[in-house]
Amino acid sequence: MPASSTACLTDTAEGRRLAAVETEGWHRWGPYLSERQWGTVREDYSEGGTAWDYLPHDHARSRAYRWGEDGIAGFSDDRQLWCLSLALWNGRDPILKERMFGLTNDEGNHGEDVKELWWYLDGTPTHSYMRMLYKYPHAPYPYADLVAENARRKGRNLPEYEIADTGVFAEGRYHDVTVEYAKAAPDDVLMRVTLVNRGRQAADLHVLPQVVARNTWSWGRESWEAEQPRPLLRLTETGAVAATRGRAPALRFASLQPAEFLFCENETNTRRLFGTPGPAHPKDAINDRIVEGRHEAVNPLAEGTKCAAWTRLTVPAGGTVTLRFRLSPEAGPDARDPAAFDAVMAQRLAEADAFYAALQRDIADPDARLVQRQALAGMLWSKQFYHFDVRRWLAGDPAQPAPPEARRHGRDSDWTHLNNADIVSMPDKWEYPWYAAWDLAFHCVTFALIDPAFAKGQLILLTREWYMHPNGQLPAYEWAFGDVNPPVHAWAALRVYRMDQALTGKPDRAFLERVFHKLMLNFTWWVNRKDAGDRNVFQGGFLGLDNIGIFDRSARLPTGGTLDQADGTAWMAMYSLNLMRIALELAVEDPVYEDIATKFFEHFLTIAEAMTHVGGNGTGLWDETDEFYYDVLSLPGGRQVPLRVRSLVGLIPLCAVEVLDEDFSERFPAFARRARWLLTHRPDLAAQVSRWEEPGRGNRVLLSLLRRHRMKALLRRMLDETEFLSPHGVRSVSKAHAAAPFRFPWDGETFAVDYEPAESTTAVFGGNSNWRGPIWLPINFLLVEALTEFGRFYGPEFTIECPAGSGQYLTLPEIADELSARLTRLVLRGPDGRRPVLGDNPLFQDDPHFRDHVPFHEYFHGDTGAGLGAAHQTGWTGLIALLLQPRREVAGGPVPAAPEG
Repeated sequence: MPASSTACLTDTAEGRRLAAVETEGWHRWGPYLSERQWGTVREDYSEGGTAWDYLPHDHARSRAYRWGEDGIAGFSDDRQLWCLSLALWNGRDPILKERMFGLTNDEGNHGEDVKELWWYLDGTPTHSYMRMLYKYPHAPYPYADLVAENARRKGRNLPEYEIADTGVFAEGRYHDVTVEYAKAAPDDVLMRVTLVNRGRQAADLHVLPQVVARNTWSWGRESWEAEQPRPLLRLTETGAVAATRGRAPALRFASLQPAEFLFCENETNTRRLFGTPGPAHPKDAINDRIVEGRHEAVNPLAEGTKCAAWTRLTVPAGGTVTLRFRLSPEAGPDARDPAAFDAVMAQRLAEADAFYAALQRDIADPDARLVQRQALAGMLWSKQFYHFDVRRWLAGDPAQPAPPEARRHGRDSDWTHLNNADIVSMPDKWEYPWYAAWDLAFHCVTFALIDPAFAKGQLILLTREWYMHPNGQLPAYEWAFGDVNPPVHAWAALRVYRMDQALTGKPDRAFLERVFHKLMLNFTWWVNRKDAGDRNVFQGGFLGLDNIGIFDRSARLPTGGTLDQADGTAWMAMYSLNLMRIALELAVEDPVYEDIATKFFEHFLTIAEAMTHVGGNGTGLWDETDEFYYDVLSLPGGRQVPLRVRSLVGLIPLCAVEVLDEDFSERFPAFARRARWLLTHRPDLAAQVSRWEEPGRGNRVLLSLLRRHRMKALLRRMLDETEFLSPHGVRSVSKAHAAAPFRFPWDGETFAVDYEPAESTTAVFGGNSNWRGPIWLPINFLLVEALTEFGRFYGPEFTIECPAGSGQYLTLPEIADELSARLTRLVLRGPDGRRPVLGDNPLFQDDPHFRDHVPFHEYFHGDTGAGLGAAHQTGWTGLIALLLQPRREVAGGPVPAAPEG
């Protein structure tokens, strides 16, 4: 192992850059370009909110975007004023390959789905080095075939038709296109494109790195975006391109090998799209020059707001070609020496290796190190500049046609305060190129492993006044900011705080206090808006569980009445405990916070009591016969019906757990006195949690929704391989429903749930929400955390049979480790040489140019572990990186953390 692997993470060159990121600007440039801007809500100006139809893929090459840009392997500054990306043409495609192609929600038989192959392979937190791989076929890209065949597969019981199914990658008839970025300095970006022909015959390839000025001048408004004069890209006498934009420092874009520069304007081709006069050299002019051979399409004056460096190649069979490009300050030296360029690349890669060697020094398995590094690369590549001013979007722009009046009262019309223009971590930059509140919380916990400052900044950002609604609600996602995501942000803030402390040795209480005050507002919103009967039982909506139940929980119930949610109520119990723990942490330096901790302790107890006796009428969310938690349907007239669907809904109460160490009474005397008074004088509340007078290991005290009996009952089901426990994690729906589906008849209609291990054949929630029984990383990760926390209380004497019926008894931390191992086996190479995530496709499993490129899917087949849903959702599936990281004990319990120096 190299000597650098013994260094502390913060002592590496990349660690030192991270420490200076704010003062030296190392985050100023990064992979902030979306993989897809078309088909998004913020680009939709239709009357009915049909985003996929208003700006489809066919329009994307010809239409200037209002709110952002997209491109392959994109890089941009943090205001996305200048964008760098890659375009390709194989000489056969009908259009230039400038962006990733996929099916819209109506075209795919399982919703929207990208139909390209690429992987994020490496990256550093400051983006000083980044690498990704794209596979581009020699044959014409099968656009029409993909659309037509998926249209023929109308049934949701049929598999999706993927790009690999078309045969275009057979016999290696494609180019591996590796794009690397390295920064010689914060504003000096090197781009290296390495092309490998994997086929047996030579193949033509046109390579066109593109520099684009985001269009901020076509909308006719006065703001920070307004520009006079407009930006300009201009070919200079030195053979490089000068890029000027207002008061921003001028840049130079250079090719280190001969290239022909093509120029046009980043403006809409209104002639092609609408049949009206428009700019002489619009956005798609470079496409027309390359694909159609129209020399007059591009600007003969060699200037514009979009340019490309065009290189035509014939790559021999099995051959490799490397191209180099540089975007740097015009005021700096004109450095076009390939040797110096490669030296910077080599240095940054070596520094990335040293950074990850320090992080991974306690991970012995080289495959685990590879997978973790790719997981973190996916997190880093999935940052995006997200720009959306809802008030302006609803009203329209002065220089554009007025939007339909109905829009003013349609989607997101009650979120007019929201005005975002920030770098945000995305779930998936193609299928989910917009932030989602609870996804982001999980992202931050993973980011804290390598860049806790960014993680803290993201959690604070979501609670800022230009995100959080004035009423205290956090924005869910742009399709419906008012939808409700599980309240996991206090949990995330606490985990990030502890991981940051483990890495730096310093507790950042200023961060914790700052986010805590905003989260108290959000907690109050939940209490006031999502507890319909003021009974401490919550109706949170779909809460990210999509098709897991019989109803769309975000819509009005077909039965009338309300749905008392076991998961929604458990999330609020967990929220109470998380805020209590944060308040106690702050009380270490300010005893005033002990009073606030007491408030959340009391709230937790009232929620725990309500879950057992809803509204005081004796009907609870816990079913004593089945020993499981269920949602309860409250019908008009007062009748209450438990919906006996065994799903994650009933396991989430496990996650509401907190252990107080034995010294809490001495550290927080006011809190301890009030807690003891409550539990002595309110036996009705005390009876709902593990007994206060029976301390656990080390005289610790357990706060949980589950006393020992209920916890064991839930774990028996969760660890039963005929129910929830799969070889690769905990399923979302019990496999028992395969033989015994749940049925609920109502008004001549039957609502049903059965076990479907892959894509759901029903679309209760609609859209891309097609899962019902698969394995899903975020909840699995929370269950691992909960088991670890329970283990801190019960100690090594407490064991559970795992798997159920096996005769093997494990402690709770050992069960957490077993669950972690099953989850990581999704992506690790097994004894048979196969990665379950890759499914049965021999191309992915066996081909040496595919098998070690790991996709991080949205969810996974409940029986086989094959990847499903969005193929690049490293956002929350990036939690794999934490499961692979050894845990370190810190105040409050163990966390995945970088090794100490």
